[in-house]
Amino acid sequence: MDTYRPIADYALISDCHSAALVSRDGSVDWCCFERFDARPVFARLIDWSRGGHFLIRPGQPYKATRRYLPGTNVLETRFETDSGVLVLTDCLAVHESSEPSEAEA
Repeated sequence: MDTYRPIADYALISDCHSAALVSRDGSVDWCCFERFDARPVFARLIDWSRGGHFLIRPGQPYKATRRYLPGTNVLETRFETDSGVLVLTDCLAVHESSEPSEAEA
C-alpha cells in the first residue's frame, strides 16, 4: 500500500508518556518518545513519502490478524503465509518512571 490509511487501521501502544500508532501490516507510522506532543521519530501518518516508519512483515503474501493481549496494552499481530506463521509483538514497556506524577494527572 502506498497511500494514507484510514485512522481505524491503526492500533495504539503507549507507556503513559510515549505513544505509537501501528498499522494493520505491522508498520509503526507514528511514534513520539518521552511526551505525546514531542517531535515524532516516525511521522508517516502525516507525510507518507518523508515521514519515516518502521516495518516488520513477511516478504510474501499474508493474512494478518491482530489483538491486544488480555488486560494489557500489548499488541499482537499474527501474519499467516503459505509457508508459516509470524507473530509480531509491539509494546512500549511501562516502568516506574512511566507512571504519571500527581502534578501531571
